[in-house]
Amino acid sequence: MSESWMFPRVSRLPKYVFAMVNELKYKLRREGEDIVDLGMGNPDLPPAPHIVEKLCEVAKRDNVHGYSASKGIPRLRKAICDFYKRRYGVELDPEREAILTIGAKEGYSHLMLALLEPGDTVIVPNPTYPIHYYAPIIAGGDAISVPIMPEEGEDFEESFLKKIHDILRASFRKPKAIVLSFPHNPTTLCVGLDFFKEVVSLAKREGVWIIHDFAYADLGFDGYEPPSILQVEGAKDVAVEIYSMSKGFSMAGWRVAFMVGNEVLIKNLAHLKSYLDYGVFTPIQVASIIALDSPYEIVEKNREVYRKRRDVLVEGLNRVGWQVEKPKGSMFVWAKIPREIGMNSLDFSLFLLREAKVAVSPGIGFGEYGEGYVRFALVENEHRIRQAIRGIKKAFEKFMQKV
Repeated sequence: MSESWMFPRVSRLPKYVFAMVNELKYKLRREGEDIVDLGMGNPDLPPAPHIVEKLCEVAKRDNVHGYSASKGIPRLRKAICDFYKRRYGVELDPEREAILTIGAKEGYSHLMLALLEPGDTVIVPNPTYPIHYYAPIIAGGDAISVPIMPEEGEDFEESFLKKIHDILRASFRKPKAIVLSFPHNPTTLCVGLDFFKEVVSLAKREGVWIIHDFAYADLGFDGYEPPSILQVEGAKDVAVEIYSMSKGFSMAGWRVAFMVGNEVLIKNLAHLKSYLDYGVFTPIQVASIIALDSPYEIVEKNREVYRKRRDVLVEGLNRVGWQVEKPKGSMFVWAKIPREIGMNSLDFSLFLLREAKVAVSPGIGFGEYGEGYVRFALVENEHRIRQAIRGIKKAFEKFMQKV
């Protein structure tokens, strides 16, 4: 994509594929159609009431409306470190190994800006959350795609590690970092602690950093507990992890996340951010302390809602002949397009919008290896998900009658 009005850095960013689906969705809604929106992973659940009450209480104070602390107020950084100690058994220094970010995207993107020089690269899974691939490009570097393949089943961990190893060994100019995110968006693939032990060992041998986006830390199902990479002994020597309060705590619009781990990466990010922002609104930071210090049951309650929605969606799709497996983690379902449909992921997403009145995300929007799939986000209630299943069933029946 290249147009005369675009600056060079912007011209490297393709048009957001999801925008094409959104344009049709908005058009249909303007025409009065009831669209079940399972496209964007935007949580519909509210935060626990006592967290909102604390936000309102603090916002009424006269002395909290000025600039805040870019790194996060000390009590909040201590709260995230205490949370990591309780939840993962990981010791963190709130002064040197933790920093508040304005959501995970901001923290990750600005770390790329701090880390990369022209010609530098990072290794990124494909398919992936788009900012993982494009933040290095925005920063003036580049990204090397590594296919991550759900069809490989339980063998995907070994295969994925081998691909990373091969890239590192074959590179004339070694990549600066490996970007990971498990539970994975969009594929929902999950890993155990042994995988992280292997990748930490590899990173140490090869002298590269690891950035782990832990966005779905709190959303593991059926007994699966997503591990933190920092649970690996010595991981802090090479790794940082980004923990977000968007999903488990239902605070997506609050823009509260943390980068924790390696002191060098944290220090460089903090120095850069001191020039770029004044931090998150202080009442939000104070309310976030209350959230982190709350019993973990508030997160488990949200997790159970997502599990029930997952079950309704997957079981419903299977009933109408669309064979999909239940994911062990994340807030998504990654579904291979039925072979008999014979459409690419963008056309199929538009087909579901027009014929089923259901919005999903086309797999191609997450990278070329996402082609052939669509992603459902579990962001509507069970009643609406059942409505979506009925719409899909009718759309499939109508399609097959034409074939």
